[in-house]
Amino acid sequence: MNTNPHLRASKTAVLLLNLGTPSAPTAKAVRAYLKEFLSDPRVVEIPRVIWWFILNGIILPIRSGASAKKYASIWLPKLGSPLMHYSRLQAKELAEVFADQGHTVLVDLAMRYGEPSTEQALVSLKEQGMERLLLLPLYPQYSATTSASSFDEVFRVLKTWRDQPELRLVKHYHDHPAYIQALRNQVLSAWEKDGRPDFAVGDRFVMSFHGLPKRNLMKGDPYHCECLKTGRLLGESLGLEPGEYLVTFQSRFGRAEWLKPYTAPMIEKLAKEGCKRIDIFCPGFPADCLETLEEIAMEAREIFLEHGGRDYRYIPCLNSNPEWIDALADIAEQHLLGWSLGTESADELTLRNQRAEAAKIHAV
Repeated sequence: MNTNPHLRASKTAVLLLNLGTPSAPTAKAVRAYLKEFLSDPRVVEIPRVIWWFILNGIILPIRSGASAKKYASIWLPKLGSPLMHYSRLQAKELAEVFADQGHTVLVDLAMRYGEPSTEQALVSLKEQGMERLLLLPLYPQYSATTSASSFDEVFRVLKTWRDQPELRLVKHYHDHPAYIQALRNQVLSAWEKDGRPDFAVGDRFVMSFHGLPKRNLMKGDPYHCECLKTGRLLGESLGLEPGEYLVTFQSRFGRAEWLKPYTAPMIEKLAKEGCKRIDIFCPGFPADCLETLEEIAMEAREIFLEHGGRDYRYIPCLNSNPEWIDALADIAEQHLLGWSLGTESADELTLRNQRAEAAKIHAV
């Protein structure tokens, strides 16, 4: 690697930030992942000493094996974790969009928990000449438990660097037109294939977002409001009336009250009230993962059918949909304005080095 800073091209980079995934669908791998995830004080706001005993004495011994079985049910043959697979695809295809536009922009992926770690990604970008860095979370709706935690980890790593890059971050894009358009077309594509729900006879479109404890909302976390806005904008873009679509929250954990309405009880309620078809979509998850493929596509389906429902249709997440990749590029480009998206030529690097050497001579 060239250690002369004047002979190394300075580059702009985009770092996609996502939550993470176990390295394998085994109890050991899941335990390591859950321990790192649930030890984050941004995720669990309980006094550390108390939580340490709960986590290590109760949760990890009980949940690791059970969660491993759930991960095994959605693990992709040869491709592994769906979240990892699609997140890597999103980074790869975003880089290709920049390249097709004639830009030289480094694109990488960092997981908040597990690998590739934030530190690994940042070091790799630095070695490639990164001087300007845009952080782009794969969390459309901002929450302290997700976006802020990922930013914290970037700041922690950069705190140890002597020469830090110029830094920008994308806080959220829950109402960005390109994001809403990508969601809309993902739903319409499913309806073109399988038929549109008949809302006149009671069919419903459910948008399920990951839940949070209600106390997070009370403390000022904007996540709940941003989810509701995404749901409203998507419903309006599909031409739906209030009542034809519902916004719910899934993945409740523990005994505390979480954001309502809860997804599973709502699906059961709709089935008992005579709703025969539900189409369900998870707009807050840009990539399919355990929470969408197992909890929503499998568990929630069983609940609906067991309580009288007949037709349950899960609409996949955006994953590597080209419209979603274009939306990511659009969001990134708006935050890259004013930064160089090219690479300096050899002549420019030589000239910069000559000027630096001349400055040294005059300084002496």
